[in-house]
Amino acid sequence: MIELDHLVAGYASQAVTPALCGTLERGSMTAIVGMNGCGKSTLLKTLAGFLPPVSGVLRWQPTRPVIGWLAQRHALESQFPLRVQDVVSMGCWPRFSLFRGLSRDARRRVAEGLERVGLMTMADETIDTLSGGQFQRMLFARVWVQNAPLVMLDEPFTGIDEATSQLLMEQIVDMHRAGQTLLAVLHDSERVTRYFPQTLRLGEGVAQWGATAPTKEVCRA
Repeated sequence: MIELDHLVAGYASQAVTPALCGTLERGSMTAIVGMNGCGKSTLLKTLAGFLPPVSGVLRWQPTRPVIGWLAQRHALESQFPLRVQDVVSMGCWPRFSLFRGLSRDARRRVAEGLERVGLMTMADETIDTLSGGQFQRMLFARVWVQNAPLVMLDEPFTGIDEATSQLLMEQIVDMHRAGQTLLAVLHDSERVTRYFPQTLRLGEGVAQWGATAPTKEVCRA
């Protein structure tokens, strides 16, 4: 799905990651891990198209798919007077516009997304009333409703309780079983080992990419 040819990610032409070579296969489930500051989130944003590569090439095979994106919690605004179901319904765009309204099937999928993350009873609550864990559940329901071929998750479990983390992990596994490709920045090595078949480990001047145990070195800066 994504071929990396000596791709280097960073900001303002300054490299943060080592050069990366390899392929993110369709239907794979990959964790990006490494020490703080090694460029995990920077790489994910580069792959998603939010940042241009510093150098190297990123190729989509055959074409760039729709991407489901879950940003870090602190990067999102929670003060707008939106209802929970309004935010989850955004996962139906651009197939349905705000003015066109949602079809019956879309409304059913939104309801299922809310049910999957345990927020059905809070559908009409405004998002400023949510706890951190509830807010993350809502955002994940939006990604689930989108049903994108490729899903990218930037530290989806940071700052939330273990019960919420486990609930969301179960949804991620279900998405993978349904054939979606998943790429997630994570810190919990136990969760990576237990659930993620593939790991991309970033280090100082080196990257390892392969089966979670063991990994293999594929490209050196």
